[in-house]
Amino acid sequence: MLELKNISKDYKVGEGTFRALNNVSMKFRKGEFVAILGHSGCGKTTTLNIIGGLDRYTEGDLVINGTSTKNFSERDWDAYRNNSIGFVFQSYNLISHLSVLDNVELGMTLSGVNKTERKERALEVLERVGLKSHVNKKPTLLSGGEMQRVAIARALVNNPDIMLADEPTGALDSKTAREILDLIKEISKDKLVIMVTHEAKYAEEYASRTIKLLDGEVLDDTDKFTGEDDNSGYTPNKTSMSFLTALKLSFNNLRTKKFRTTITALASSIGIIGVGLVLSISNGFSGILDDLESDQLVGLPIMINEGQTFHMGPPIQINNNVLDEAGENEIVVDDPEEYTHVNDLTAEFVSYLDLMDESVYTTVQYNYGYNPQLLIEKDGVSTTVSNWDINFISYITPEDDLEEYYELLIGDFPQNPYEVTLFVKEGNVVDIDIIESLGFDSDSTITFDDILGTKIYIARNNDYFAKTNNLYVPQLAHLDTVLAGGVELEITGIVQMIDDTISISGDNGIYYLYDLEEELINLNMASDVCIDQEASNNSVFTGEALTEDELSDTLSFLGCNNTLPKMINIYTDSIDNKTAIKDYLAEYNVGLSDDAQIQELDLAETIGDTMGTIITMISIVLSSFASISLVVSSVMIGIIIYISVLERTKEIGIIRSLGGRKKDVSRVFNAESIIIGAFAGILGVTITYILTFPINIIVTRFEETLTGVAQVNVLHLLGLVLISTVLTFIGGYIPSRMAAKKNPVEALRVE
Repeated sequence: MLELKNISKDYKVGEGTFRALNNVSMKFRKGEFVAILGHSGCGKTTTLNIIGGLDRYTEGDLVINGTSTKNFSERDWDAYRNNSIGFVFQSYNLISHLSVLDNVELGMTLSGVNKTERKERALEVLERVGLKSHVNKKPTLLSGGEMQRVAIARALVNNPDIMLADEPTGALDSKTAREILDLIKEISKDKLVIMVTHEAKYAEEYASRTIKLLDGEVLDDTDKFTGEDDNSGYTPNKTSMSFLTALKLSFNNLRTKKFRTTITALASSIGIIGVGLVLSISNGFSGILDDLESDQLVGLPIMINEGQTFHMGPPIQINNNVLDEAGENEIVVDDPEEYTHVNDLTAEFVSYLDLMDESVYTTVQYNYGYNPQLLIEKDGVSTTVSNWDINFISYITPEDDLEEYYELLIGDFPQNPYEVTLFVKEGNVVDIDIIESLGFDSDSTITFDDILGTKIYIARNNDYFAKTNNLYVPQLAHLDTVLAGGVELEITGIVQMIDDTISISGDNGIYYLYDLEEELINLNMASDVCIDQEASNNSVFTGEALTEDELSDTLSFLGCNNTLPKMINIYTDSIDNKTAIKDYLAEYNVGLSDDAQIQELDLAETIGDTMGTIITMISIVLSSFASISLVVSSVMIGIIIYISVLERTKEIGIIRSLGGRKKDVSRVFNAESIIIGAFAGILGVTITYILTFPINIIVTRFEETLTGVAQVNVLHLLGLVLISTVLTFIGGYIPSRMAAKKNPVEALRVE
């Protein structure tokens, strides 16, 4: 069944070569108990390793059932060891972190035997060797004889054709040695047993055949076999260790080193904790931004401004010059008009807007570009005031929502268009230009009561403009008369923006209700200056010809236009409704050319996107720094796995002797990397989650509005665990490959 034909084995020693076996030929048959005798260095173990497929012959051939092994692949040798060979070693070579049962089952796991069958077969052979009651013990709790019995059980469990015993009694006392030899002799009744020993008395007493070696050659063979060859052929089943088995082996090993494994995982988790905290804070800020947009920014309107240009670029091509092809010192001429957009607020669009579902908006404000002429009475003298100096602007918030966004410090909110309020900054601060424009001395003490009741006047066109020589001029010399006929406004309250509410209307000034502008336009529509300007294409002030746009702007400036707005503000009360409004506006643009389309500006979205972009950029930078520790962790894991490879070198040899493939060995250490990585990831995300609580408490004490600034995202946590696992797998890959390439014979010699 087994034949060695002219086997020679050479080893490289330094720059020379040492021949361990020289032209050795042997034939073996089933049922033999063969003892190979000889002094140390004669080639006994080398012969055994070649027969067992652990080592490769240099010359000759090993024939199994008539099949030559010259063309055996690495996988064929692995299958041969797993199916046909059972090893019993002098030092037992049991894996200390596995139970007796697991040690015996290991060879079957490499064969792909299912769990139930593995256990049945393992218990059966353990009972045969008298150790069924010790199945759950670790090898370190057994005596030498018991450990050797476990090794024999492991060798028998896969029902091999050949059992190879390398000095099986070398570490045992004589009584135990004889018990083991009795067991081996019993096994030899239906198997080929080849035992290497230096004890001649045991060979003479137990072996049916003795072969003596000297200096790598056969010196004597007491029962040389010369019978017919077995040509039945040999095709062993391929081995296959599952990844779950590799995980179990690695887990049991790591469990024996709990402290080191925990410290390693904790150190590896530092990077995960750093990235996790950055992501949780980024996630928290994103939530705060969402709340800000839905609770505070939602009050900001969707703006459609005729005069506002929207940048659509940057341009890809300018004046037929492709930007990427421009020379290093070549000037590229840019024409912004080629890639900007100006809204054309036509009557058709206004009509379309009037048909919008009323449930999605709270109000729509139209600004027609009217610039009222403001007057005040200061020290009994009437004077004009620039609406820029006094910051005279309309509330962008609908009248019904004023209390939601503005805090009333004194007085009342406007109850009609002719009541206005003074809007002050935090700390009741007002710009000097506004105070002096209202007629107050900025060097004196001014109280809220001084402000309340202050009158502001808006000149009517017929009072302010007089026609002289067919041109209209302001009546600056008769401002008392103009003021007396003007529209009177009264400051009835002083307001301030509610904390953390976003405003686009400026930070202080005179605020009036939107209805006031409509009232004033209605008053001025029938004025002489409006009628004359509408009837002429020349300016009623200079007599010069006006373009169509200039004429439109002049009429809007005078308050003569209530048809085509210059700006439209659409207000709503929820993000969903804003989306509905944008969708409605998008429908208008369907089929229109780019120039004819209407582009809106959502300030809430713009502010949110800008702040979100800043937060994202900061998060990326911080995550990058934190990720450095992940890389360091990967290197550290590589070192830890390398140390583990060194510590478990004998285990590598044992797995290979049982038929484990290089791939299986690599899997064991890859599995160890994955376990450590997953443990580090889980530990990291757990600590991250725990740390969010004190972070939120501390931040809230400094700034109440930042409640819940650290919020974990389950997907982020799962992703971090996965990243940790992948990085540690990468870090341990090279040491795992090193482990797989270890010579099994050399690995078994390591103590």
